[in-house]
Amino acid sequence: MIDFEGEVAVVTGGTRGIGRAVATRLAELGATVVATYHEDDAAADETTAALASFPTETTVEQFDVADFDAVAATFETIAERYGPPTVLVNNAGTVADGLLVRMTPEQWQRVIDVNLTGTFYCTREAARRMLRRDDRSGRIVNVASIAAQHGGAGQANYAASKAGVLGLTRAAARELGGKGIRVNAVAPGYTDTDLLAKSQGHESAVETNTASGRTATPAEVADVITFLASDTASYVNGEVVRVDDGLVL
Repeated sequence: MIDFEGEVAVVTGGTRGIGRAVATRLAELGATVVATYHEDDAAADETTAALASFPTETTVEQFDVADFDAVAATFETIAERYGPPTVLVNNAGTVADGLLVRMTPEQWQRVIDVNLTGTFYCTREAARRMLRRDDRSGRIVNVASIAAQHGGAGQANYAASKAGVLGLTRAAARELGGKGIRVNAVAPGYTDTDLLAKSQGHESAVETNTASGRTATPAEVADVITFLASDTASYVNGEVVRVDDGLVL
């Protein structure tokens, strides 16, 4: 049985969709959970209430993963309050779709800053503290996307950011694996989240290109992330696990 008792888990973008599903699953399994968010106070309040139903310690913290100083300060606070993190799930992400020839520099940069640079910042700060643990151990799971491999019209910024996350995952796995820190990624397909709701015309693509003809639930993706973050996956490192129901594009 997967058990996270005694673990300290940080889930970025942890108050909606996949992130909330991961945060609640880890809390259910006994972890101390810090779920982070940027702007949606209502979702943060809902997640705070949901996490409060579990006996373990939980909290919701607000910061922008694209702000290095805020990231560093928050991870230091977490370490002081609960101890160095043992699990990091880099789930925070954003979209700003637009055709390549019309995409503004601001659209491009914000998506890169949040999805890729934010993953680097959080991985850096978590890993530095994991290495200070007596057992020098930790697990990092990055949430990428099938867009990293397939691209998508109108999503050059998003696809590039998620492809970067895959490269970062593999490089970090090589650097940190020998020090007891495993780094893996999941690449979800069409998942029932707020980000998918912003995508136009995805319904027909889901029906045509997935085996079941439906979107994934956040909980289905969260279960794979939970496995990768657990000791059950102790020999899985540098891997990208597609959670896409056999998606063909």
